Amino acid sequence: MLLKSFIVQNSYGIHARPARLIVETASKFQSDISLEKNGEMINAKSIMGILMLEARKDSELILRIQGVDEEPAMNALTEVFERITTLREWENI
Repeated sequence: MLLKSFIVQNSYGIHARPARLIVETASKFQSDISLEKNGEMINAKSIMGILMLEARKDSELILRIQGVDEEPAMNALTEVFERITTLREWENI
């Protein structure tokens, strides 16, 4: 199992557009992929689950990946999270 934490740094948090990017990326992999915030864990392949986390500015998210393709999944999702957690403008997503 691979774990990595991210802090949401932008003032918009994780809303529908970035949630869609997470789901689209996570869905490309066979591994089980989950996100955790304050002890609540959801399936990262579920847009509703991600939105229900209500990840606002300064929220810590823990990404957990377990499965046959966990390393490429972690690399791809790290790239997505680094992009969406630091963006200040959402027009390009």
